[in-house]
Amino acid sequence: MERLQKSGRFLSRMVMPNISAFIAWGILTTLFHSDGWLPNAELEQIIGPMIFYALPLLIAYTGGKNIGGTRGGVIGVIGTFGLIAGADIPMFIGAMIMGPLSAWLLNRFDQYSKDRIPAGFEMLVTNFSAGIIGVALTLVSFKAVGPLIVLLNELLKSGVAFVLDRGLLFMSAIFIEPGKILFLNNAINHGILGPLGIEDALAHGSSIFFLLETNPGPGLGILLAYWFYTKGIAKNNAPSAMIIHFLGGIHEIYFPYVVMRPALFGAVILGGMSGTFVFQLLGAGLRATPSPGSIFAVLALTPRDQILGVIAGVTVSMVVTFILSYLIFKRYPLQDTEEETQEKQNFELIFDALPQGRKITKITFACDAGMGSSALGASLLTKVVKQNQMNLPVVNVPIDAIPSDSDLVITYTDLLNRAKRQAPGAIHIGIKDFLNKEVYEQLVDAVKAYCIITEVKEEMSKPNEILMKENIILNRESVTMEEAIRHAGELLTKSGYVGEGYIDGMLAREQKFSTYIGNNVAIPHGENSVKDVIIESGIVVVQYPNGVSFGEGKLAKIVIGIAGKGNEHIQLLANIAEAIEDDAILEKMLTTTDPNYIYELFSSEGMM
Repeated sequence: MERLQKSGRFLSRMVMPNISAFIAWGILTTLFHSDGWLPNAELEQIIGPMIFYALPLLIAYTGGKNIGGTRGGVIGVIGTFGLIAGADIPMFIGAMIMGPLSAWLLNRFDQYSKDRIPAGFEMLVTNFSAGIIGVALTLVSFKAVGPLIVLLNELLKSGVAFVLDRGLLFMSAIFIEPGKILFLNNAINHGILGPLGIEDALAHGSSIFFLLETNPGPGLGILLAYWFYTKGIAKNNAPSAMIIHFLGGIHEIYFPYVVMRPALFGAVILGGMSGTFVFQLLGAGLRATPSPGSIFAVLALTPRDQILGVIAGVTVSMVVTFILSYLIFKRYPLQDTEEETQEKQNFELIFDALPQGRKITKITFACDAGMGSSALGASLLTKVVKQNQMNLPVVNVPIDAIPSDSDLVITYTDLLNRAKRQAPGAIHIGIKDFLNKEVYEQLVDAVKAYCIITEVKEEMSKPNEILMKENIILNRESVTMEEAIRHAGELLTKSGYVGEGYIDGMLAREQKFSTYIGNNVAIPHGENSVKDVIIESGIVVVQYPNGVSFGEGKLAKIVIGIAGKGNEHIQLLANIAEAIEDDAILEKMLTTTDPNYIYELFSSEGMM
């Protein structure tokens, strides 16, 4: 299941950053298409180029950038363009393949060549290698990959036509509804149904595929049943959950309610099936994917002659789910003791997870996409933190983007193992209901009782010296090379030395040339293309007693992240080299537990 979630996250990471572009295309189509609300032949000319060129290339760029930074994004676009030029269908599936694949192949070349390029030829090889590999990928995608994807597309169309002709599309709810609740919702919607829906909408003006996963009816039926037929916390939270789900479009909010009573899986499946059947019967569909799945977004993207069909399908799915949930609760009532036990377990988990004296500078909320339920949870916890007059930042992120230096991470219990792999040194707490304010109040009490809250002052974002003591991190557990580089980059960013994009430059530099300099020391820094995001010169020092592998035979126990404004980084590199050339000093740097030692050592080298 975790592999499926990870694969789904990989797909959604290509689409979610570009969802506003898809919404823009959907609005343009809804308004200015020949059968839209405001038909306009001139403005309709925008629709085609946007769906055939702009959107697939955005996906390709994002997919490539996720693998290889900005350079990976560029070659992802180049490799995908051959697909677009050689086909007469929107190449979304092709972009999801060629974007990341092109960046991966370029990364492999960079790794192979980084120790083989003569000094002085690095920039020449870097630029020409990307250009030459890009040309090759474009030709391959035009002549070979494109035709294969067109063939795959025809097979998919045949399969879809087979299902539609026999009126069996409603059976898809057997897979879609449980998949959503198992946090595969983004993968299902943006990785599978979205591309199918776009091609269908181009041919018919709208598509039912956009409604299969985004239909808010089943979730609303579940929450209404909890409100009417249960007691305690679940009943009390249900009204606010309904508003967030149905009007706000954050569907993850109802997932825990289904998991609490597994028989409800049957209710949402049958509710989804009934809604899809009505959509099919009345010929209802949308112009584009509504994201988030709010009823407002759904109706905004509905053709005017299909509004009644959409409302009918949503209503029927809600009613069917509600009635079946009622029957389940009547047969198997949700006892107060079950909720009390769950609540007690949550509270005990919080107290057990917080070690005495642990420093906490911020709390990180994580969900699959980092946009819906985690944003909601972070908002609720922030209110509780402020009520307790604590200066403790609360942030929300996608689960695959949890900072490696996080102090305290909160996520759904089903995603807990993935969160732990992202930030192994953090305290992790899994909860089932992001709306449960009592859990947050208990968490804040626990943090106050057991932890040391280290307040982060605003002035910290304006560094007044090249190395600050708070940026000397000692005795950190070993991580991967990429995580170590990201951690150093995050410290540089958090301290105000660099802006957004510098970490990508650090990773891109490492792909081309190793920054390991020997003596168990690595000095990751950004490539020339990101020098413009350096605000002030600065360094951060992170000690890994057990080392971080920077390649075969390259074990770094000291990782020094560097940002040099102008040519100041040359002097920084010289000072660092001088500091570590003495074996006795180096050995103490590798083993010291006193940050003042490293601070004073680097100060004596004229850095400050």
